[in-house]
Amino acid sequence: MAFPTNEDVLIGLDRADDAGVYRVSDDLALIQTVDFFTPVVDDPYWFGQIAAANALSDVYAMGGTPKTAMNLVAFPVNEMDISVLRAVIQGGIDKLVEAETVLIGGHSIEDRELKYGLSVTGFVHPDRVLTKKRLRAGDRLVLTKPLGIGIVNTAVKANLASADLVETVTRIMAALNRKAAEVMDRFDVGACTDVTGFGLLGHLAEMVSGSGLGARIDSQRVPMIPEALEFAAMGLIPAGAYRNREFREGMLDFSESVERTRQDVLADPQTSGGLLISIGEGQVADLILALKDAGIADAADIGAVTAGPDETIRVD
Repeated sequence: MAFPTNEDVLIGLDRADDAGVYRVSDDLALIQTVDFFTPVVDDPYWFGQIAAANALSDVYAMGGTPKTAMNLVAFPVNEMDISVLRAVIQGGIDKLVEAETVLIGGHSIEDRELKYGLSVTGFVHPDRVLTKKRLRAGDRLVLTKPLGIGIVNTAVKANLASADLVETVTRIMAALNRKAAEVMDRFDVGACTDVTGFGLLGHLAEMVSGSGLGARIDSQRVPMIPEALEFAAMGLIPAGAYRNREFREGMLDFSESVERTRQDVLADPQTSGGLLISIGEGQVADLILALKDAGIADAADIGAVTAGPDETIRVD
């Protein structure tokens, strides 16, 4: 299948990345992305916040600044009160205000299931676009949010999560990656992506695939929601985690010392997860310090990009 394109498409359908990028001029490129999904929490207002944060995240991962957004809504008008929709949209609007991004339109349809998200356009200098494919051997890998969101949400559905844990995970999902992106912009970053449905291992696999490089993860240094490890030990693993692991099985090399519950969290699908950043070893300590100073308490150096074996992720 042939897709229309031209020389100003800097990142398009020819390679997997977080968003498309189109050059407008020598000094300006547009980042374009779209994302929407069904509710991941019961509270419609927080669902709106999370969906908006998730859609905005791809622009931050590409090194850009979100500028405009358009709503995407599917709503069961005969089954839900319109107040639910108002709360969802208000949540999205409040998150856009936080991101200093304007809402300029949208589209809605009637559907049997509630869905919400955004199409987002951002700005970036053409020379400062970040992609998944700029890993450099020797770079350190930094993660900005803890893992385990999918596992905890599975426990929520089973009525096993406390109210405090639900609130904690909801706030993690609703947190913008804006501050992390602003801090990252002050450093010589190699590659970047955001960790979402494919889990940490799946998104890292996308980065090393075709690069001629490998990666090593220190599983003990990866920030994880403590309760997620407990629920994983109970077998509360979402189906997506199994699919993520199976899809990349040939690229994964686990040390015998890494317990299965920790492996499961590494493959756990995230909703509105953090940024995964590669940066030179000489700058990683300063980046971590700057992230923590910006309030990103869970930021951690979790591993490194290696010269080989090619396209292999070693987990110790």
